[in-house]
Amino acid sequence: MKKGSGRWGFVVWSGAACLLLLPLVAMQFTRDVNWTLLDFAVFGTMLLCACSAYELGARMSHNTAYRAAVGVAIVAAFFLVWINLAVGIIGSEHDRANLMFAGVLTVGIIGALIVRFQPRGMARVLVAMAITQALVGGIALAAFTAEPGVIAGLTGVFVALWLASAWLFARSASMTAAI
Repeated sequence: MKKGSGRWGFVVWSGAACLLLLPLVAMQFTRDVNWTLLDFAVFGTMLLCACSAYELGARMSHNTAYRAAVGVAIVAAFFLVWINLAVGIIGSEHDRANLMFAGVLTVGIIGALIVRFQPRGMARVLVAMAITQALVGGIALAAFTAEPGVIAGLTGVFVALWLASAWLFARSASMTAAI
């Protein structure tokens, strides 16, 4: 393992704390934000997992491109989960069809373990995640007529994020090979 994430770790954890406090502050000014203790617990747990994953990923390499790739992938995964828990991409958050999106994350987790977090392999894993995201989005568009614009738009955003992370991992691999 390499040295920790340094100052970026502080920024990440501080940002997470601010994000966790944001709904609490908003609740003081509007009735539109009405979080329960469970909402805060789930969001806090998600932030803890995301920040911890970034810390672990940042320890894998001193390479800025690698760390950025890890950050992009974690942010994308975080928002994929959060959107599905909060409102759902397909129908409501209670629609079981949203579980298809867990397949995207499963491809990423299993793939990362198989390639042992090496940048060249991670680039391939993130491309596989983008393809899986596009397939799930395509299935959702074909099978569910509600909100096609939302499904297509979010699918495009997540495919772009997975591919951006893949590109950063590939850049990291080429920079490492050049040394």
